[in-house]
Amino acid sequence: MANDKKMVEAITSMEEDFAQWYTDIVKKAELVEYSGIKGCMIIRPAGYAIWELIQKELDRRFKETGVENVYMPMFIPESLLNKEKEHVEGFAPEVAWVTHGGGEKLQERMCVRPTSETLFCDFYARIIGSYRDLPKVYNQWCSVVRWEKTTRPFLRSMEFLWQEGHTAHATAEEAEERTIQMLNLYADFCEEVLAIPMVRGRKTDKEKFAGAEATYTIEALMHDGKALQSGTSHNFGSGFAKAFEIRYTDKENKLQYVHQTSWGMTTRLIGAVIMVHGDNSGLVLPPAIAPVQAVVIPVRQDKEGVLDKAYELGAMLKDFRVKVDDSDRSPGWKFAEHEMRGVPLRIEIGPKDIAAGQAVIARRDTGEKMTVLLSELAEKTRELLSVMQKEMLERAREHRDQHTYTAVHMEELLDIAEHKSGFIKAMWCGDVACEEALKEKAGVTSRCMPFVQEEVAKTCVCCGKPAKTLVYWGKAY
Repeated sequence: MANDKKMVEAITSMEEDFAQWYTDIVKKAELVEYSGIKGCMIIRPAGYAIWELIQKELDRRFKETGVENVYMPMFIPESLLNKEKEHVEGFAPEVAWVTHGGGEKLQERMCVRPTSETLFCDFYARIIGSYRDLPKVYNQWCSVVRWEKTTRPFLRSMEFLWQEGHTAHATAEEAEERTIQMLNLYADFCEEVLAIPMVRGRKTDKEKFAGAEATYTIEALMHDGKALQSGTSHNFGSGFAKAFEIRYTDKENKLQYVHQTSWGMTTRLIGAVIMVHGDNSGLVLPPAIAPVQAVVIPVRQDKEGVLDKAYELGAMLKDFRVKVDDSDRSPGWKFAEHEMRGVPLRIEIGPKDIAAGQAVIARRDTGEKMTVLLSELAEKTRELLSVMQKEMLERAREHRDQHTYTAVHMEELLDIAEHKSGFIKAMWCGDVACEEALKEKAGVTSRCMPFVQEEVAKTCVCCGKPAKTLVYWGKAY
């Protein structure tokens, strides 16, 4: 049995070193492999299968709201990128430039897209002419490149996968409605599918997207108490439209500028799943995005009829993502491997089980084991997967709430930031100087001004002046 547990013992415990624990899991669960290109990762089949399930469900939800998919070029001419000053300044440090093509120097250098606002703006300026052309509600699934100095698998890499939605509307009200709609879609998706509770709110002006009038965000709390921005939705107003001359003729035959939005989610969601649900044995995957929802493991498969019965159970569970592990490894090794990979349910079947007409089911999240009649196996599997999905969200919400603190005075906030980990709710006057002071003194950043506001004090936690809004503060990835 010692050999069976060797793979699990190789994981650094999260209590000892959370960063190393995370790295151990993404490597040993074979989610990624480091590539020969610094800062870039190879997403292996186990990791990409999770992304495919995320993509499939998000795409379905997008299309229910009228979104259509398109695809834009990966290169952006420098002149196009420079059309919106604030936007280009925000991305300048991360841009990768192409200066040569086919051995010849380009007349104009091009960047590899860090995001595609300028491409969509150029596109919309070409195809929008009348109010009848609106709204345009487009999305693309692609990769983008940002020249990061420090990288971590899924959380931050030079190239990553994402979706980016870009819409154009006739009125400011329609644009704001779409901006909030997509943020709520993201939050619902994370809670219902990833089993990760979210704080929904607006970014401060200091933290908003370059070129946006307003940025809205969903913030999750990882197991180590750090925040992770998990999705953003931006209202651009007509700023980009004026820079790119995106105008339409309204019903009164007057020229008007469109109002735009942009919203995105990335493969960092996989990192969030790892850091919210994982444990010291490896991944713990919510059933909704588990590539394998149940694994059937034959015990003493060399005995006559055991392997055939395992295949029979696999066929019985065809409505689920099921795998029969018929490899020649020992049962103990298989248990440890599938535990590491986060498979929600393990179904064990051996000679004694066959004789009794039953199987043993083990839950990955709680470790609970139970005996189930074979005639009830499919029904029980469905029930357990549903229960696991709900209970994983409940546990994550409980963890978040237990690690959300309130600070009224600066000294209190400093003490929490130094000795505890999690969100800190505190009032803010709205002055960027206080926001910067909190980052410098406490090492925390404003995560969001939540939609659900409370008044935990009358004055700003930093300067003592009258407060304008409640802010969630925290240390973040």
